[in-house]
Amino acid sequence: MTHKIMPDLRYAKTDEWLRVEGDEAVVGISDYAQDALSDIVYVELPSAGETFEQNQVFGVVESVKAASDVLMPVSGEVVAANDSVVEAPESLNGDPFGNWLVRIRISDPSQIDELMDAAAYEAYCATREH
Repeated sequence: MTHKIMPDLRYAKTDEWLRVEGDEAVVGISDYAQDALSDIVYVELPSAGETFEQNQVFGVVESVKAASDVLMPVSGEVVAANDSVVEAPESLNGDPFGNWLVRIRISDPSQIDELMDAAAYEAYCATREH
């Protein structure tokens, strides 16, 4: 099965995506992640003002199958959390790229280079599919 991968995003091996917008970034979960989780029923996100280091857990996405920690792809401070996905978690299944989780102010832009581009992420996902 092929998953949708957006060409202009960066990806973490833990299936979060990052869209850089100046000194801020938007973070969400990939199509691969929402598909693996199946029917998402609950999302827990941090509050604005909280800071996280790269790869630190910042939220939880739960489905009927499992709960999955969501990790911060780069260090930063949460500027906004997307309350609409908390109120309608299933929206992540329908459009994982349109429904972001948090907007952050990036504290270490060099960490962006550690993330995969679309081609690398596509190859990485292919190695995990059965």
